[in-house]
Amino acid sequence: MKFAFIIDPLARLIPGHDTSVALMEAAQELGHEVWATQANELSVIGGKTWAMLSRVALTPVKVVDGRWEAAEAWYQVEHPTLQPLEAMDAVFMRTDPPVNIPYLYATYLLDGIDPAKTLVVNSPKGLRAANEKMYALQFEGAIPETIVSQNKLVIRQFVEKKGAAVLKPLGGKAGEGILFLEAGDRNLNSLVEISTQQGQIPVMVQTYLPEAKEGDKRIVLLNGKPIGAINRIPTGNEFRGNMAVGGRVAKTEITDRELQICSQLEPVLQRDGLYFVGIDIIGGYLTEVNVTSPTGIREIDLFDGVSLGKQVIEWVEKEEGRRNKEEG
Repeated sequence: MKFAFIIDPLARLIPGHDTSVALMEAAQELGHEVWATQANELSVIGGKTWAMLSRVALTPVKVVDGRWEAAEAWYQVEHPTLQPLEAMDAVFMRTDPPVNIPYLYATYLLDGIDPAKTLVVNSPKGLRAANEKMYALQFEGAIPETIVSQNKLVIRQFVEKKGAAVLKPLGGKAGEGILFLEAGDRNLNSLVEISTQQGQIPVMVQTYLPEAKEGDKRIVLLNGKPIGAINRIPTGNEFRGNMAVGGRVAKTEITDRELQICSQLEPVLQRDGLYFVGIDIIGGYLTEVNVTSPTGIREIDLFDGVSLGKQVIEWVEKEEGRRNKEEG
């Protein structure tokens, strides 16, 4: 099979951390061709999506002294050629946020792939439908008390009612721009004004969950079903647990409450073609549904002695086999 990965530049990826690299390695180890491109290399020609694709060969990471270690030259890439993406068996859209206008345009370009011929992970329509913050609002009972607003008075009243809250930009990633808001803080108005760009952009505000000190759990879902989890624990004076801001990772288990949340999400994710997803849970509450380039499988693999990348690729193999059987 041929796998194409729409990713950020290879030179910017961290092989011992980035899930995209783990997926590419898994595809290669299972005998498939690995190709890479970027969102700005997509075109629609004759109503079909094309891309400047480069064949990639990877030197897999290894565990050394309890951590992933990569070779200095961990990938080799061939000269790119223009090819139709329908020549691929699967396309992984894993460009990092922000989900801005160029990102949205890229999802429209991906609509030129016939899903009956090539599996796109995740579906471009699903990516457009699932803002990583707003998407969680539909799962009643699973999320903490939440508002979305750009109105300073509405936000201030919510914070004063709750005593403390967490403000999140709707298009951020890796904890960027997340603020802890506290009633009585003389900077509260200024923080809201800066985050909403003077009331022009809505933000999400959730009641602060004290359990955040114990960790922000990332659960990886494949076709709606949980396949692994990692706990991200804030360190030092930082209230955010994101790995990108120094959160410590720890082995964890998925609780019955979290399994119930996964079951609640499963049919909706399947409906929207969101096959590979990372959800964040704090204190038994769903806080985000990450669909653009969810990460965490390197850390889960290390703690649990598994290969989630291979599970994902094997699922794609079975899905492709099922589709071919239906066509036949």
